Amino acid sequence: DGGGGPAPGRAEVFTAVVDTFLEKLVAAGSYQRFVNCYRCFYKLQPQLTRSIYDQFISQLQASIKEEIQEVKNEGNLEGLFSSLDKIVEEAKDREEPAWRPSGIPEQDVRSTLVPYLLKHRSYLRRALREREEENRKLAESVLMGRDRIVELQQLIQARQQAWQ
Repeated sequence: DGGGGPAPGRAEVFTAVVDTFLEKLVAAGSYQRFVNCYRCFYKLQPQLTRSIYDQFISQLQASIKEEIQEVKNEGNLEGLFSSLDKIVEEAKDREEPAWRPSGIPEQDVRSTLVPYLLKHRSYLRRALREREEENRKLAESVLMGRDRIVELQQLIQARQQAWQ
């Protein structure tokens, strides 16, 4: 980097990447593009359009930051980045290759990945059950709404016939 200071840790690099991503995302969703999508509304209410855009961008950024923070917390990324930085720092002066518990890289990777993948599968199944329950409730709501529409149509027809 030429600054002479210590290189940034993985956590700082990750944060910088996320910040850059958000900046580029906001740039890609510029106000001008927003206006182009909602031109008729913009012509009628330019100030309101700007306000809606600002709220949308603000909420989008907050939502993305919240989601990324949740992923960082759930995966303990700060701790893992710190541990990885320490391991890399300790291994700088070593000349021999790193020791593997079994000596067989495939088994070592498998022993590390399988528990993670099982945990991830469990998380995905839980998320799927939640979405299915949510969809079931929404479907019930739609069916009740349809039933109500049919009732109202029948009531309208009955009143129309009584009136005639």
